[in-house]
Amino acid sequence: MPVSILDERLWFPPTDEATADGLLAIGGDLSIERLLLAYSKGIFPWFEEDIPLWWCPNPRFVLFPGELKVSKSMQQVINKNQFQFKINTAFEDTIHNCKTVKRRDDAGTWITDEIEKAYINLHKKNYAVSAEAWQNNILVGGLYGIRLGDIFFGESMFSHVPNASKFAFIKYVEHLKNENVQLIDCQVYTQHLESLGARMIGRNSFIELLNKLIQ
Repeated sequence: MPVSILDERLWFPPTDEATADGLLAIGGDLSIERLLLAYSKGIFPWFEEDIPLWWCPNPRFVLFPGELKVSKSMQQVINKNQFQFKINTAFEDTIHNCKTVKRRDDAGTWITDEIEKAYINLHKKNYAVSAEAWQNNILVGGLYGIRLGDIFFGESMFSHVPNASKFAFIKYVEHLKNENVQLIDCQVYTQHLESLGARMIGRNSFIELLNKLIQ
C-alpha cells in the first residue's frame, strides 16, 4: 500500500496502513492542531531533510510507570542529591539541547528548526513539557515530550554530565505516576530506556490504551 501524502487538510490515514517500518504519511505541516491530532492517534513526526514524515511503528516501545526499574547505582546517584529536579522551568533550553547535544551513537538529530519552533508553541499551550536535571544552577540534562490525558509521549533526551538525563527521566516518571499517568510512549527501542523498564507492545494494544487514557 503506498504511503499517504498529506496536504493542507487536517487528517491522517488509519494507522494500520503504515509500512513495515512504521511510516504512515508524508508531508503536511506542524501546526498545533495537526500535532495534537497525530498524538491522539498514536502518530508522531520525524523529519527527512525538510519533509515531515509521520510514523506509527509496530510494535511500540512503551513504559508502564509501575514497571520503572531503578538500578542500585542510579539509586545511589539520586540519594547523593547531586542533581535537582525541575519541571517546565527551561523548556526552550531543554529542547534546544536535545537538538544540539551530540549523541553517543552519532546518529545526528531529527529536531529541525521547524520542529523546535512547533514544540515551543505546544509548550506555550501547556501540551509540551520539559523535565530537567540541574546542577549548581546549571541545566545539565533533561527530556521533553507531550502530555495528553493520562499518557506522556516522550520525544528526546540530552545529557551534559553522566546520569543527568536518566535522573530527570526517573524523577519525572515518579511524578507522572503520582498524577495517575498510566503509560509513557517511548516510540522506538533504545537500550537506555529498556534498562529502565520499557518494553514492546503491539500497535493495536497501544492504540487501544491510547483511546482509553486520552479520554
